[in-house]
Amino acid sequence: MGILAVTGAQCSCSFGTAPCNLQVTSQSTCLAEGKPVATIQDMQPYTNLQPFGMCTSLANPAVAAATAAALGVLMPQPCTMVPAGPWNPSNSQIMAGGIPCLTNEATLMCGLGAGTIKISVPGQTKVLA
Repeated sequence: MGILAVTGAQCSCSFGTAPCNLQVTSQSTCLAEGKPVATIQDMQPYTNLQPFGMCTSLANPAVAAATAAALGVLMPQPCTMVPAGPWNPSNSQIMAGGIPCLTNEATLMCGLGAGTIKISVPGQTKVLA
């Protein structure tokens, strides 16, 4: 059983160097502790999720090219997250506007750097899914 994620939830990427805060834009009527609850549609770069600092994944072409140019020394490059599909798993038992809600157990894959994006702090502590 997870905790519902809300606006302000802290997210992190397995290959990013900095966390970011989730901004809920998919709905505004379902609230937890007075904050909008996140859904599987809250995954857009620069709208719902800001870059995770620098990317350290060699699966990211920019990191691979910079690392090759530096003769194999890892050269992180700015994060340019590309979500690969919706958050998984969603909590299909709790819906907001007909859209499955997110809990702190959800993950999202980055299609560019192959990182796993996780909700590290859900932004509220009382509403369980």
